[in-house]
Amino acid sequence: MNRKAVWLIIFGLVIINCFTLAYFLTKDDSIAAIGPASNGSSESIASVGDKEITREQWMAELEDRFGRETLEEMINFTVVEELAEKHDIRIPDEELERELTMYKSMYNSLDNEQLSEDGELREQIRYSMLLEELLTKDVEIPEKELKAYYESNQDLYSIKDTYHLFHIVTKTEAEAKKVIEELEGGSSFEALAAEKSIDEFSANEGGDLGYVSSENDYLPVQYIEEAEMLKKDKWSKPIKSENGYSVILLKEKVNGVQYSFEEAKNQIRRQIALEQMESAVSVKPLWEEAGVTWFYGSGTSE
Repeated sequence: MNRKAVWLIIFGLVIINCFTLAYFLTKDDSIAAIGPASNGSSESIASVGDKEITREQWMAELEDRFGRETLEEMINFTVVEELAEKHDIRIPDEELERELTMYKSMYNSLDNEQLSEDGELREQIRYSMLLEELLTKDVEIPEKELKAYYESNQDLYSIKDTYHLFHIVTKTEAEAKKVIEELEGGSSFEALAAEKSIDEFSANEGGDLGYVSSENDYLPVQYIEEAEMLKKDKWSKPIKSENGYSVILLKEKVNGVQYSFEEAKNQIRRQIALEQMESAVSVKPLWEEAGVTWFYGSGTSE
């Protein structure tokens, strides 16, 4: 496995944890919106024939299934924020933007969960960077080693033009033209993809193909050729491919860039330090310093 793949796996695991936390935090509002029980926690919220399911049963099941994990994620988020403030660790905007660009350049929907909104993703990446800084803040890497890593892994810091694409695949050109007519009439691309695309895998994601560049080996070359001419949030004319006819949508373009050693230096330091760690990237080693106590015992999740 090359270094680029290892870097993506490590970074991806942290991001997945962030997605999990974001999911449950957003769910808090939707659960609260249901409203308090009018007759106490035994209020019936569903029935199946003569059997009723009470709010108390429902909440107990939610806690059994997700309570520990959700609370742990909330603690982790707070620990990272508190210790980052304590140690005066901040993520400069330019570093955050570089990390976001690098993440997008390595993302595609074949091996990742669907991307969240850009602002949410930026916050999740900021969280992962703060965690990495906290875990590696006392690690010093010689300048010579940092430069050697950069020279050996320049592909990590060379980003080609990358396009966030969606597509709808139809069997015939006439069907593709009909899709375009509906788009021009105001129909949602994602909804049409779910309804009409014969590519079942991407249809389930609203046609999302992730971020792709000319180096991709799973999409027709015509996709990139067409994407190069599209403006943001615009769709293409029907594109002939071996699977039929496609209409693609350009959601975002990430301009190519070659990051210098000085620009990548701090990320390289963290990367080498993380690779030297014997344990997985985790907030757990920081719990004791943060003085964590919780419902399930002492300041540890074990």
